[in-house]
Amino acid sequence: MKTYQTILSATLIAMVFTSCSESKTSESSESEVAVETKEAAETVESRPSPLMEKTGQIAGKTFKIQYGSPAVKGRELWGDLVPYNVVWRTGANEASYVELAEDMTVEGDRLPAGKYSLFTIPKESGPWTVIFNSEWDLEHGHFQYDEKNDVLRVDVTPIWEESSQESLSMDIESPGIVIRWEKLKLPISIN
Repeated sequence: MKTYQTILSATLIAMVFTSCSESKTSESSESEVAVETKEAAETVESRPSPLMEKTGQIAGKTFKIQYGSPAVKGRELWGDLVPYNVVWRTGANEASYVELAEDMTVEGDRLPAGKYSLFTIPKESGPWTVIFNSEWDLEHGHFQYDEKNDVLRVDVTPIWEESSQESLSMDIESPGIVIRWEKLKLPISIN
């Protein structure tokens, strides 16, 4: 009986020590994850062009946009910082992208469900070209753009407004997506 009690006591003591060290390890791992998450959040917050993500519904279908939001900062944008007749990543840093849960139509043309980088070709006058490219995860935006991966190109007429918006935004609103920056309003029709 004493042997049984000794074995039982030793087992209980071993279990207590093991659970305490596992708890410390678990707390340590959670603490490390929290530190990594905090560092990642601080990195994102310290970006000159914050990373923005918006999710919503277009014609009852889930739609997501992710983009870097640069600010005007007193710069001359159109034809200078953003040259005319050249592919622009439509945002800052990595390529902006959209994600469609279901097939949709963009300016009347079919775009299959999936993820696509979003590019534009600004024009000094007339419609701009909006491009949906199958290579959506481009770390350096238009520097990695390859036209052969274009899935859809459509023409969209920009609207020039009197008021100016400091930071670029892409909103899910009628008629689909509306891009605004400085005096630009680019409404892209999506159904």
